Amino acid sequence: MDALTLARLQFGITTVYHFFFVPLSLGLSIIVAVMQTIYVRKGDEKYKQMAKFWGKLLLINFAMGVVTGIVQEFQFGMNWSEYSRFVGDIFGAPLAVEALVAFFIESTFLGVWIFGWDKLSKRVHLTSIWLVALASNVSAFWILVANSFMQNPVGYQIAESGRAEMTDFFALLRNPNVWLQFPHVALGGLTTGAFFVLGISAFHLLRNKTGNREVFYTSARLALIIGTVAVLATMGFGHAQGQRMADTQPMKLAAAEGLWNSEDPAGLSMFQIGNEADRTSVVNIRIPSLLSFLSYNTPNGMVRGLNDIQAEYEAQYGPGDYIPPAIWLTYWSFRAMVGSGMLMFVLGLVGLYFAFSSRMREGKG
Repeated sequence: MDALTLARLQFGITTVYHFFFVPLSLGLSIIVAVMQTIYVRKGDEKYKQMAKFWGKLLLINFAMGVVTGIVQEFQFGMNWSEYSRFVGDIFGAPLAVEALVAFFIESTFLGVWIFGWDKLSKRVHLTSIWLVALASNVSAFWILVANSFMQNPVGYQIAESGRAEMTDFFALLRNPNVWLQFPHVALGGLTTGAFFVLGISAFHLLRNKTGNREVFYTSARLALIIGTVAVLATMGFGHAQGQRMADTQPMKLAAAEGLWNSEDPAGLSMFQIGNEADRTSVVNIRIPSLLSFLSYNTPNGMVRGLNDIQAEYEAQYGPGDYIPPAIWLTYWSFRAMVGSGMLMFVLGLVGLYFAFSSRMREGKG
């Protein structure tokens, strides 16, 4: 295993581990803020208990996210030092804004919220958790501005030094990639937070402890509503991202679909076993024309394959292997993501049906 593979492996593990906590912070902070808002408006102590319980888990998760994020920052300067030198003038700017503005607001007011119970007025204390939720998502926005530059470089030039230098900061903010990526991530975070609340609530309800049963039942109902709506919206923005990817990052789309050769119309692969050594598919079960339809809203349309894009890039950029490594991992990870989203939506609908039908039988509406 060479140094490049080891660097990719280390950074991949760090990034995945860090991202366990990020979307949960994005979504759970909003859900806790909603719970506390209901408490302030209704004066129902049950919602205060809910906000305190889930807020403690938010705090633990936030701390873990910060620790793993710091490790990731170090790897930018060590594993990928040449990359950081080349685009640091651009890539570092939105990350600096994120740290100096959004993260400081988030961390400061999280402290205010933790220690402010019964010390601040209800409305001031409520404001603090909403500032945490807002700053968390603004923080994600700035990070995605940096990430979107990697997906779709804008607002820069190659200087005489050979480094990429920023020429238009606002071009980074207008990057079309950001405005599809950010709502997808924010809604994905809300989905994660909702199903986190739902899963833990279900665990406590199954234990059949009578003390906090109403707290966890209400938490589960709220999470079902938020999670079902959020996952549907997440899938919508994910679809829009896929259509943009077909135009701007065809290699990425081809890798996600395991599409080795261009097709028109292109079928959506449901199950594939490929031979990456000779870059062919051994077994491929597909739904005809569906990939073209998802990419272009029409059953006909050319979707370029990995082999053809490789030849095109060699002609344009010179010899080299432009096909991403481990296509099978990208292929099955993409299907795990889509499958999980669809499963959560179905579970959300089923859960809502049982939750509200049981409520109606009890005569509580």
